[in-house]
Amino acid sequence: MTDCVVVQPIAGVGLDLLRAAGLSLHVASDRSLGALAPHLAAARAVVTRDAGFSAEAIGLSPRLKVIGVHGTGTNAVAKDVARDRGIAVVNTPGANAQSVAELTLALMLACTKRLVEADAAVRAGDFAFRYRQRSHELQGRTLGLVGFGHVSRRVARLALAFDMTVLGWSRSAAPGDMAEHGMRHVADLDALCAASDVVSLHGIPGPTPLFDEARLARLKPGAIVVNTGRGGLLDEAALIEGLAAGRIGAAGLDVFQHEPLPADSPLVGAPNLVLTPHLGGATQEALERTALEVARKVIAALGLPVPAGGAV
Repeated sequence: MTDCVVVQPIAGVGLDLLRAAGLSLHVASDRSLGALAPHLAAARAVVTRDAGFSAEAIGLSPRLKVIGVHGTGTNAVAKDVARDRGIAVVNTPGANAQSVAELTLALMLACTKRLVEADAAVRAGDFAFRYRQRSHELQGRTLGLVGFGHVSRRVARLALAFDMTVLGWSRSAAPGDMAEHGMRHVADLDALCAASDVVSLHGIPGPTPLFDEARLARLKPGAIVVNTGRGGLLDEAALIEGLAAGRIGAAGLDVFQHEPLPADSPLVGAPNLVLTPHLGGATQEALERTALEVARKVIAALGLPVPAGGAV
């Protein structure tokens, strides 16, 4: 009998903790509902990642007590159906925050130091690129952080170590809370855009992009845009237009409106754009922390004692 269905792979330390709690696991190699159905019929728990867990899948799980999401986002889980059934939905906010924050800074550096172009130039035997390029320091620049979650707080700390000025905008955070993390609160998002040399997007998107054509037009000329938050925060077509026109100096994206990014996406050919495949939270350290955290929360939600070394 399967106690817990692991829909998508997680680090072995998380699987080991679930087993140590006495749970029998089915680690799926086939995510189709037809293949999962026999295991879901008995499962009390499910662990998933970006695949989520649909209403149909919940319907195939009569004994289900908890859905564990390996990560922050729960939008792909049929939460209304889960709530009606009394099924807990748990996630792991902050478990990968350091890794995402480090990638955010890496994208800033890649943009300001023109690392992608520099690498290509050396490989092509063009060492004279060093005389033609225009790279910049982060020191003395102003960073505008959009959102005040686990990641943006860590990005602020890293940016302060580079002697940057850090501004912050949030729909809900108090100025005093931002000040504790070294950010100067800016109440108006357009004012933050106009004042920032680098704008870094974090938080949860709404039904339309927060950074649409109009807002991107309010950026400081030559500003850098970094998005390691959610693809839905940014109008990609408007970003491409701004890069092509030179109004936006450079950009670094780790998340996209459609993932995986299609090979024929216009982003691929956009100038001064660094692309990474949603790997912000995919360091080994972050994957292990996240796997352990989701395992702990699933075990606790089932009312089982968390094994030694895995206390919540």
